[in-house]
Amino acid sequence: MSIVTVQLGQCGNQIGFEVFDALFRDSHCSQGLCSKRENEAYQASCKERFFREEENGVPVARAVLVDMEPKVINQTLSRAAQSGRWTYGQHACFCQRQGSGNNWAYGYSVHGPKHEESIMNLIQKEVENCDSLSGFFIIMSMAGGTGSGLGAFVTQKLQNEYPSSLKMNQVIWPYGTGEVIVQNYNSILTLSHLYRSSDALLIHENDAVHKICAGRMNIKQISFRDLNQVLAHQLGSVFQPTYSEDGSFHYRRNPLGDLMEHLVPHPEFKMLSVRHIPQMSENSLAYSTFTWAGLLKHLRQMLISSAKVEEGIDWQVRPPPSGLPPLGKMSVHKDPHFNTSIANLAILRGKDVQSADVEGFKDPALYTSWLEPLHAFSTWKTQRAFGKYEKSAALVSNSQLLVKPLDMIVGKAWNMFASKAYVHQYTKFGIEEEDFLDSFTLLEQVVASYGNL
Repeated sequence: MSIVTVQLGQCGNQIGFEVFDALFRDSHCSQGLCSKRENEAYQASCKERFFREEENGVPVARAVLVDMEPKVINQTLSRAAQSGRWTYGQHACFCQRQGSGNNWAYGYSVHGPKHEESIMNLIQKEVENCDSLSGFFIIMSMAGGTGSGLGAFVTQKLQNEYPSSLKMNQVIWPYGTGEVIVQNYNSILTLSHLYRSSDALLIHENDAVHKICAGRMNIKQISFRDLNQVLAHQLGSVFQPTYSEDGSFHYRRNPLGDLMEHLVPHPEFKMLSVRHIPQMSENSLAYSTFTWAGLLKHLRQMLISSAKVEEGIDWQVRPPPSGLPPLGKMSVHKDPHFNTSIANLAILRGKDVQSADVEGFKDPALYTSWLEPLHAFSTWKTQRAFGKYEKSAALVSNSQLLVKPLDMIVGKAWNMFASKAYVHQYTKFGIEEEDFLDSFTLLEQVVASYGNL
């Protein structure tokens, strides 16, 4: 089944290119651990998901590119064409000559309605190129104007026009120190609207990705391209093919559906995060060896201690005593720093993967009491390594990890709103004070729901 990717705004288009490039490079990198037949099956499965029939012998990404300024889209199209490996469709992009000025309301209320027909027609054409549609993967930021405002608008229209198809939004969380003065307004408006129309929000925090670039990749002068390549690596580790669980060693066919089934058991809880280990520079990788026991021990402790990078692991945080499920945020049985999960999915790739012991992730103490660990934890495996890593593990988690950053953004936005700072910039484009209040109410409920796991 195929996934149609919608790249929105500068951030979404730059990340989208790196994602497709990472997927293609990995799928066409022959792995010695696998037979020729298995490598070919892996390539075919990846191609079915993300690429369609070649133009002039070059695979075409199943993607639609949207931005209100042409510069980044032109650069993205050019980079794909120059790679010689794959390309975007000739008529798969939409751009204009005027951006959104970092104003969510302008992207949502002006650009959205004005260009709705053109954008949705492009998406429809891409859908028609799919034999079987798994759903939509929408890449966007939430701090600016076009990616966030137009992204929320397009997601809403996709929900209206394709109600039975899954929608997953990959959302970039802004730096805590701030990129634009109104980023907290843009963020709460984005998240609240996506919560109503998307099936899942796969969230990456710029601060966490920056730490990976600095600490694990040892990059001195970190650029947005460095950040985007780390993001692409993590997304590739999630979306590249893995075996189905029926023991047949066939690659699973419905990646979005399988992710939703395992990770989003209730529509009130749809914020997902990704951790991936190891992640390091190629120079360091040449001198490193890893065991499944070591990787999974680190990954489990990152999960329960809310660590977003390996350097942030707190080894003092422990689950509640066995047999005593977490009773609430301030329960006497629970470390206040402990991260309770709703559901987790471990994706393991590489040598001797069948020997990997994941029993530590099945501990009932890691999960909310209303879902059995049998249903709350899943494992996907393939002996085909990912990239240059002999062994690697990704953990996609629906947990309390994002409660603190969400609560902080809501608080900062509320402080600005209480003093009516910059509100007029939104009301002049049709976003009223009641819309802000609705967003605050919805997100405060999300914070409370996750906090009470």
